[in-house]
Amino acid sequence: MTASARHLSLRDPPMQCPTLGELPTPPSGKTGWPWTEESRRLPSQTSEGCPWPCISVVTPSFNQGEFIEETIRSVLLQGYPNLDYLVIDGGSTDSSVEIIKKYSPWLSYWVSKPDAGQSDAINRGLKMASGVFATWINSDDMLYKNALAEHALRIGFDSSVVYVGICAHTDENGKILSMHRGRIHSLKDLLRIPEVWRKGGNIVQPEVLFPRKLALELGCLTPDNHSCMDYELWGKFFLAGAKFQYTEVPFGMHRRHDQQKSNDLSRSTESLKPITMRFISLAEGLSEEEKASIRNELQAYFAAYPEAQWRGSGRLARWGLPKPIVTGVRKCRQTVRKVLRFWGIGLKNDIRGIQA
Repeated sequence: MTASARHLSLRDPPMQCPTLGELPTPPSGKTGWPWTEESRRLPSQTSEGCPWPCISVVTPSFNQGEFIEETIRSVLLQGYPNLDYLVIDGGSTDSSVEIIKKYSPWLSYWVSKPDAGQSDAINRGLKMASGVFATWINSDDMLYKNALAEHALRIGFDSSVVYVGICAHTDENGKILSMHRGRIHSLKDLLRIPEVWRKGGNIVQPEVLFPRKLALELGCLTPDNHSCMDYELWGKFFLAGAKFQYTEVPFGMHRRHDQQKSNDLSRSTESLKPITMRFISLAEGLSEEEKASIRNELQAYFAAYPEAQWRGSGRLARWGLPKPIVTGVRKCRQTVRKVLRFWGIGLKNDIRGIQA
């Protein structure tokens, strides 16, 4: 095994999450969750004297050295007695591997080598994992403090249920901006993209805990889906008849920053076209009239989206300035922000809020 990969055999007894004092000292100036705070610790067994079900968490990673340490600590400091944590890095060239190595004693598995992208990395992690339940937490996102303990004590576990908690949206520094609650209860809801999915009713990936066996039986993620793989997986779950349960447990934390893939709504919209049409054709619970209505609504939405998305992307586009000019201004602004972040200088609030 090379220095860039380490695999630990399954632990018996299972791994109890480390304490705050057992982990490496956080970088200077880092405080709060998950730097100087930890989750409540569950006892080794349930009140009935049974072991807690194993939960697997997979973190796909590529050049997110700025955020990945916070991600790793948010998982390890959950205080859960039966955790299986895998980090699948795609061959990062920044500080990511050095950070992963620092936490390797508490990882079930980690590797750093080129892969076929995020979905491929997540699939490999899910297949290697051992948990009854699983989720993935991207290397710029986090688990919420007490997420696993609160879920275990308040909700419990049913291997036929997909659990959906609450997700905190944060800024790039981890400051909570809002709390998100999805409202997708059926495949029909999932297909109502303009009315539900993109009106705040979407299921945000870090807020989900799902049966790992079910995901494996359905083929996990589609490897060449790089922008809406989570949406497609939720659709597979609905088509398979899985029950979705909303828990009201704060579970995930989704970080918003300039470089994240989810900012590219045009790309994800293009990816959604064939997926939604396939789901409509497979939806046995929808009448032919409902299928035709949803199909027509989606086709109209997809056709109008490019122009609507551009006009709504910022004031310069709304004013009708040529796209090359607007794009140049935006790239310049992103470069300035990146340089300022590198030197530890934040943009003033009145500048940060301006959309070009």
